[in-house]
Amino acid sequence: MRAVDRELRLRHLTVDEALFRLDQYLNDAFVAGLASVRIVHGKGTGTLRRATHQVLAKHPLVKSYRLGDYGEGDYGVTIVELASR
Repeated sequence: MRAVDRELRLRHLTVDEALFRLDQYLNDAFVAGLASVRIVHGKGTGTLRRATHQVLAKHPLVKSYRLGDYGEGDYGVTIVELASR
């Protein structure tokens, strides 16, 4: 099994590119047994954040998600808790 980073960086990608990588990453993180991960979508216009949250809201491997707190990246980062195996 390959190592999976606890953080996925999506900044500077198109929405389509980002969502493709997000789905792959969530599957890899779940298989690797990670309990939570960070998704860095940046602050910008909020388009990438909104698209990311729409996917996370429906994804079967996602237990919950929230924006980062102060010191975690604020609203440029989303913290995702993955479902249990």
